[in-house]
Amino acid sequence: MSFEVAREAWGAHALVVLHDAARDRCVRIAHRGATVLSIEVRHGGRTVDLADGYRDATELEARPSSRFAVMVPFANRIADARYRFDGADQDLQPGVPKAERAARHGFVRGVDFELQSLTADNESAEATFATAIAADAHPGYPFAIALTIRYRLDARGLGLEVTMRNVGDRAAPCFFGWHPYFRLGDTPMGSWELQVPARTVIATDAQYIPLAGAAAQVPVDREPSLDFRASRAVGALELNHAFADLAPDADGRLRSRLRDPATGLGLALWQERGVMLAFTADTVSRDVRRSLALEPMESLADAFNRADCADAIRLAPGAERRFRCGVEFETA
Repeated sequence: MSFEVAREAWGAHALVVLHDAARDRCVRIAHRGATVLSIEVRHGGRTVDLADGYRDATELEARPSSRFAVMVPFANRIADARYRFDGADQDLQPGVPKAERAARHGFVRGVDFELQSLTADNESAEATFATAIAADAHPGYPFAIALTIRYRLDARGLGLEVTMRNVGDRAAPCFFGWHPYFRLGDTPMGSWELQVPARTVIATDAQYIPLAGAAAQVPVDREPSLDFRASRAVGALELNHAFADLAPDADGRLRSRLRDPATGLGLALWQERGVMLAFTADTVSRDVRRSLALEPMESLADAFNRADCADAIRLAPGAERRFRCGVEFETA
């Protein structure tokens, strides 16, 4: 078969390996957080790791910078770690002083997912992981969510299909985000070319919380420095911005593209809906501006507090919602 799967250990952590033998591509994923650790491709006669993931088991356990984090039941930030849902006020950090409050990236980054299946055939290699968020397992979140993530490596690249099911007895706020960091070899990030087909950029306060209501939606025509509808070099620009109103390609997928013009190596990060957050890694704990995060999210940061996101994040009892995204490799 062209595609193969395997299991490995990384210190005390279990991994799965998805391998495309025909194209010499390999993806490693840890059970911990269902976290992608590496995405190796062949380009220019050498192996390049497109993923700027965790370097060792110690980093995987500490989770600095949330590299390749699966973000559920919320992505990015919740203002002051508080929200109101169906008339009830919720506090994700009861007793924590205001200056120390920071609710980010959901609850599953440190969870060891169950491996439900690991298969390969002539078309793909796949791994499906599962976990659950129990009702009242986390302060301020009295809801129960079952989560599965299916990774699929095929000829085009690596795809994700995420299923969130409300297994509780009340409606729940819930949405998905993914936090991958990409590196295109060793050339400076400022020379890489970025394209995000967005008509709108999200305006935020100093804590990266979107402004209230319609004030958050700013046409990129009014912010030319953040207009990446045409591919252009990142340069010295510091990005930590969400982009909305993404224009689809002919197949309906919304694609943001990153390319190194010096080598021709590139990738396309696709999603079916939602927003794209681009982050130039200016505030990470290591390797500042050595990689660029392209984060597909179903909804905005602080969506739990936004009336304009309420319908998109609401999940009825017994209902499920799926989100698909992935990265296509451009190595020719």
